[in-house]
Amino acid sequence: MRFGPSNGHAPLTIDLREYLDGLYSYALVLSRNQAEAEDLVQETCLRALRAMERLRPDSNVKSWLFTILRNIWLNQLRQQKTDVVDLDSDEYGENRAVDSSKDPHAAYVSDLEREQVRHAIEQLPLESREIILLREYEELSYEEIAAMLQCPVGTVMSRLARARSKLRDLLAATTVAPSGTKADEAKDSQRGIRQRR
Repeated sequence: MRFGPSNGHAPLTIDLREYLDGLYSYALVLSRNQAEAEDLVQETCLRALRAMERLRPDSNVKSWLFTILRNIWLNQLRQQKTDVVDLDSDEYGENRAVDSSKDPHAAYVSDLEREQVRHAIEQLPLESREIILLREYEELSYEEIAAMLQCPVGTVMSRLARARSKLRDLLAATTVAPSGTKADEAKDSQRGIRQRR
């Protein structure tokens, strides 16, 4: 789907398909509901299409689309007066291709670590979850995030540092070694020694 303005200026074409996955992931972080996330993305695309002719050729389209989505969500939140927001646990890794050349144990450990990170991110406050997603997953610059959140770049940097610190603490507290590792074997042998005594 390529769209551009029809106002006589040089046509700016945008392929919205390029941004749909990122928009959907962000919408899931905000809404924690697949249907609402889909509605947010659809409304974002509709509003983007209507406003396309006002977009300058040097604009950052990704940041613009994410800002539209966030503003729609904030408006809906104000109307609903709810503040329940979390990651949807079923969405991450669901459609991931499996690398058959990878060691099955390494793949298991990778999946376990990914799940631990996802779970830790879910436990963060909304402000921290949002900033982690925008910077680490969507790879927006500090300036793009600041424009989107309407705050100074320094605020973005300090929020991100606090969010990373909280995430690091949560991961340190919840990191569990997968079964079958050397640590588990050592624990099992210690239990066996204690039971024999």
